[in-house]
Amino acid sequence: MMPSSSRLGVPPTLSSQTSWTDDLPVCRNSGAGFSTNQIYQEDGHRREEHPFEDQCFHCRSDENTSLYCVFDGHEGVSAAEFALQRMAAELLLGQLEDARSDADVQEILRQAFNSVEKSYMETMDDLVAEKTSLIFEIPDGLTSYEAYQKYPRVVEKLNSINTELSCGTTAVAALVHNNKLFVANVGDSRALLCKTDPNGVLKVVQLSVDHDLSNQDEVLRLAQLGLSLDKLKGMRLGNQENTRCLGNYLVKGGYKEFEDLSPAISEPVLADPEIHETIPLDESCRFLMLMSDGLYKSLEEASGSGQVNQELALLAVEQFQIQSTLTGVAQAVVDKVVRIHHDTYMTKASKGDLLTGGKRDDITLLIRNFNYPMPRSLTSGGPHVRFDPVPTITNYPRADPESDAEVTLSTNNTSVSTQDTTTSSTTEDGESTPRSNNAAAANQRIPAYVDFSDYNQNVEKAKLNNTLPEGIDFF
Repeated sequence: MMPSSSRLGVPPTLSSQTSWTDDLPVCRNSGAGFSTNQIYQEDGHRREEHPFEDQCFHCRSDENTSLYCVFDGHEGVSAAEFALQRMAAELLLGQLEDARSDADVQEILRQAFNSVEKSYMETMDDLVAEKTSLIFEIPDGLTSYEAYQKYPRVVEKLNSINTELSCGTTAVAALVHNNKLFVANVGDSRALLCKTDPNGVLKVVQLSVDHDLSNQDEVLRLAQLGLSLDKLKGMRLGNQENTRCLGNYLVKGGYKEFEDLSPAISEPVLADPEIHETIPLDESCRFLMLMSDGLYKSLEEASGSGQVNQELALLAVEQFQIQSTLTGVAQAVVDKVVRIHHDTYMTKASKGDLLTGGKRDDITLLIRNFNYPMPRSLTSGGPHVRFDPVPTITNYPRADPESDAEVTLSTNNTSVSTQDTTTSSTTEDGESTPRSNNAAAANQRIPAYVDFSDYNQNVEKAKLNNTLPEGIDFF
């Protein structure tokens, strides 16, 4: 049986494995968009630097629990694929049943990250043993060049093993449980929550922490381990940029092999997640955006903006007004950023002012809607709200994970209030009960391949409310 790649949150052409998570229901109030990495060429033809390494997951486990994750792999996709499977298993197989407090749920999240890390590292044991055996075949005192000249097969095998041992991934996970939002992350994939205040002003709050060398807390931690930050070349830790990740044995158990990392008194790169404070989900919470760094860094690089979180939120707001599905919203935002980055690079290239690298990374964006209106949604049960074509941004400070930047949405020159834009839902994911097959059996009809139950229910509701659009025949 072919895997249901949409349940994994992976484009069909990029999915290659069947997963137990394929049988879990996708959250209908979420959607994902993707773009593969690209090296820009003068002739405009596509050229990818490596296979797609992102993974994402958006599942509704039961009426009270949903899980959303984005993983940004490096040096291959195996760590991201492993993390996706294991993270779902650590959080959706009954572990939350005994949680009595927010602190309990947060601890379960922390343990899930640590369990994923431990389990993945255990899969590396055979590779580490094989590497150790191969190293003994090369006499001490040889330079890298001499070793390759005399033992090419051994060196090539060692390089191959090191690449596998280097495979790791960032992770950002958002858990909705009992109408509360819990967020945890390692690495630089981000979580942004967009919520309104009583005046209808949309605020963008970063719920994740970027674990890299621009993070002063992480820099201080590394300094306390005995590392000289002046010797860290190109803002990298060994073979990666992040100060925390899942996997990547080489910068953890094998960190002594890196000259810049070897002085550390303990492993410098951690898998321990940053846990954000619990957020009760009320009418002010509008939508959540989870993304790999390829999205915000591409926009940041192209625009030079220090307010990229707000710009991404504004792009999403624009697409909410014109798209009919959440997948359409997420993909349209990704496509817009890709086009901005590409056009900026090609314009500068034509002037001889090239952007550094001339490429962009893999991009994944997952959007979870709580109650933000989608006027063009075919299944929208809430009131339709008319918006000005272009929302405007109020003055706000430079983006900061702890700051609340503001985006004002205007309707006829009046700020949209929470009361005007909130749509109601009866369950945590707003899902309707699927139509029973017994009804089809009763009149001897073959069940439709496509389930139109949501559409039909909304048509009937609109008939009762006398709100059907004019000029369309509804049977």
